[in-house]
Amino acid sequence: MSAPWLRRTLLAAACASTAWLAACGSSVVDGFKPQRMIAFGDSMAYLGDASGNGRYTVNDGSVNNWTVQVAQRYGLTLSSSAAGGQSYARGNARITAKPDAAGNAGTPTVSEQVDGFLATQTVQSGDMVLISAGTADLIVGMMAVQAGTQTADQYLAQVRQAGEDLATQVRRLANANLHVVVSGVYRLGRTPWAAALGQSDSNSNTSLLTQASDAFNATLLLKIEDLGTRVRYVEMAGYVNPLDDSVHRPYNYIGFANSTNPVCTSIDSGAGIGTGAGQVNSALCTSSTLLPGADPTNYEFADQIYVSPTSQRQLGDHAFNDVLRDTW
Repeated sequence: MSAPWLRRTLLAAACASTAWLAACGSSVVDGFKPQRMIAFGDSMAYLGDASGNGRYTVNDGSVNNWTVQVAQRYGLTLSSSAAGGQSYARGNARITAKPDAAGNAGTPTVSEQVDGFLATQTVQSGDMVLISAGTADLIVGMMAVQAGTQTADQYLAQVRQAGEDLATQVRRLANANLHVVVSGVYRLGRTPWAAALGQSDSNSNTSLLTQASDAFNATLLLKIEDLGTRVRYVEMAGYVNPLDDSVHRPYNYIGFANSTNPVCTSIDSGAGIGTGAGQVNSALCTSSTLLPGADPTNYEFADQIYVSPTSQRQLGDHAFNDVLRDTW
């Protein structure tokens, strides 16, 4: 990595971690209070079918998605477009590429989700967009590495392009006069999937999955660093199974008794979350498909990649408390 590129990455990360204030070439928009929430993205933002089922977490009727938590902190509601709401996110969706992580070519990409909204909806002055994507692209790329159809270097190049592609969608929305909140991906090297692949992080080793996650986030940040007036970035990496030390663990991370095992037992015989057939798929998970005697509030992960309702709420609270509440 060249020194100028590194300096720019660190500056972008520092500016984006809270509010992108004047030092980063932007200013606070005083008095903005959203009146309508809109969401785009992949499984991390997906709000399920018309009944709200099929979310990638434990489908237990609780507030179990970070975008809903943010909306509620503003006193607003957010529901799936399948239920007539304004969340257009789709499970397993990629940013621009097809098929999706599960091999379904019919899943709208994030780009197509944004296309549909801008073509059919009237932007209102009180609109706030929440956008969360990249995890599906990371899964697809890693599966290709595991299959031997691409190299690690090709994978890293691919995820950097995905980060740039997401930045393009953020810019489109900002240019349409929307206030945009975009989340980075959390480090997949800290998930049960990474452990199953032998790709887990440690204090002395950064796995390929985490290198890819960080490359995606860094590229996204670099490509949106001039949009601070209308865009806020939510860093999620520190709030999903951070390393247990003072450097990596945020002061307000609540912690979980179990950050190793998924709490769900809902096996999917099909492609599921994109990690292969016969794996746990939290989109099928309910209170009836948990480990015997398990309390899901003690678990960080619902399946090998996606997180529990308690973790989702923590991500939403982090977005509101640490990024949004005092910056718009």
